[in-house]
Amino acid sequence: MITPRMLKEKVKDWIYRCPFLRGLLVNFYKLKGRRPWSAGYSFYKYSFVKDVIEHQRDIFLNQQLPACYGEGLDERAVEYPWFFARLKSQDKRILDAGSSLNHHDLLNLSLWHGRKLHITTLAYEGCPSSTVIKPVYTYEDLRAMNYPDAFFDAVACISTLEHVGMDNTLLYTDDYTKKENAVDAHLQAVDEMKRVLKEGGTLYLTVPYGRHQNYGWFQIFDEAMVAQVIARFAPQAVSSVYYKYDHRQWNIASQADCAQGYYVDIYTQANYNKNFPVASQCVACLEMTK
Repeated sequence: MITPRMLKEKVKDWIYRCPFLRGLLVNFYKLKGRRPWSAGYSFYKYSFVKDVIEHQRDIFLNQQLPACYGEGLDERAVEYPWFFARLKSQDKRILDAGSSLNHHDLLNLSLWHGRKLHITTLAYEGCPSSTVIKPVYTYEDLRAMNYPDAFFDAVACISTLEHVGMDNTLLYTDDYTKKENAVDAHLQAVDEMKRVLKEGGTLYLTVPYGRHQNYGWFQIFDEAMVAQVIARFAPQAVSSVYYKYDHRQWNIASQADCAQGYYVDIYTQANYNKNFPVASQCVACLEMTK
């Protein structure tokens, strides 16, 4: 049976495979004032991100980003390039923990050649067409994965950990057992991601960062929570980068500068202001070696 969620993803994939229609939506988004989350926003955002990853990802190995970088875009504008800039040649078998990489533009990157990608999440989130890689999909809770120990060279968990143990029925699943409010449940997912990683493997992890706040369907991580995640994973090595949306652009910032970071939740804050972030004002990006 085709569910509304499946139908939505099929339509989205059809649009991605139709350059003319996709171009119309992107132009409509621009003509209507580039309002975040409006029609065409997602297609524009992923085109932007793909171009950065393919042609400019090395800027994410530098100390600063170019002027006006990612104006009017949410945190994916920095999270995805950060991940792909750090992806190692030895990262051959990769787990996408949370399905954040499950998008047409990302799955068609040439960087996937010679790699195997497994995508696991709570429920079906589409199977975008790709001529580069054919992911293996599984649907399960990150706190209890069925993968064997030491199975992956790398795990990518991009803006997913903040949803673990929260109310995932708003966007991600119709399973009402996942309507939770367990603020420490994400630590069980950290245990599982470490378990399925090979010795010497890498966890690439990003979370919204700033003042801790529980929004019901996710939470913002603060300094203590990030420290707790690192301690729980107990890495051989860890490096961190913090990004902040300020003065209508993304750039590298210190952890201290991000301490008061907040979130603009489109589900509760309908009034858009172009000087505000599109979603999370700050994001923490952690690269941890098992």
